[in-house]
Amino acid sequence: MSTSPGLLAGVAAGRALASSGGRVLVVEDDEELLAALRRHLREEGFHVEVASDGEQALAELLGGTCAGLPGVGAVVLDLLLPGLNGREVCHRLRAAGCWVPVLIATAYGELEDRLAGFGDGADDYLVKPFSLAELVVRLRAIMRRSSSQEPGLLSVGDLTLDLGGTRAWRGGAELVLSRREYDVLRTLMRRPGIVLSRNAIVAAVWGRDASVTPNLLDQYISRLRRKVDEPFGCSDIETVLRVGYRIRAPH
Repeated sequence: MSTSPGLLAGVAAGRALASSGGRVLVVEDDEELLAALRRHLREEGFHVEVASDGEQALAELLGGTCAGLPGVGAVVLDLLLPGLNGREVCHRLRAAGCWVPVLIATAYGELEDRLAGFGDGADDYLVKPFSLAELVVRLRAIMRRSSSQEPGLLSVGDLTLDLGGTRAWRGGAELVLSRREYDVLRTLMRRPGIVLSRNAIVAAVWGRDASVTPNLLDQYISRLRRKVDEPFGCSDIETVLRVGYRIRAPH
């Protein structure tokens, strides 16, 4: 597959495509379905790149400056791929700090499959066979949410992070956070309302440091609650039993 030189050009490139459908990477090993997806998305105005396996997808996304809002506006990701499966692709993207929106499109539709997908950092989940019209609507929704943040700032309700440093505020009050506390909070705030597994959060914050366990994450969550929630009478950092954590989405 030939890749456009501007594939990962950053925030400006992604927003420049907003008047059309945006740029989408479709990762699917079924050639017939891949061709149908590419054709339909192009008809809907999207700029479509394709990959047929997980390694190729990671090379496309991590070979440039994938730092949260890359030139690729969204990824349509199958789970059952040759070599590296879709769950591992999503997990590695998040561990590398790449938060490009991911829509999983797969035949695995059981509740535990969907929970695992969201736990690995997916933004949405479609079960095959699905309507191409619904795929387009969901893609536009996750791309719109991703592009709505002001450059350099990440906000959920009255919580705001300065993405250029480690500063954070709740309302008008500045929060005093350590670097790791900030990183954990940022990971949760990038996916408001979405449950992230403890392993996915650990991977996103600490990478492949084998000495870090989910129990250490629990300690940081407790510290964050004491700094971010309790002084303000809030309980936005939620525990989802046997799954992980999420930050409450604003109503």
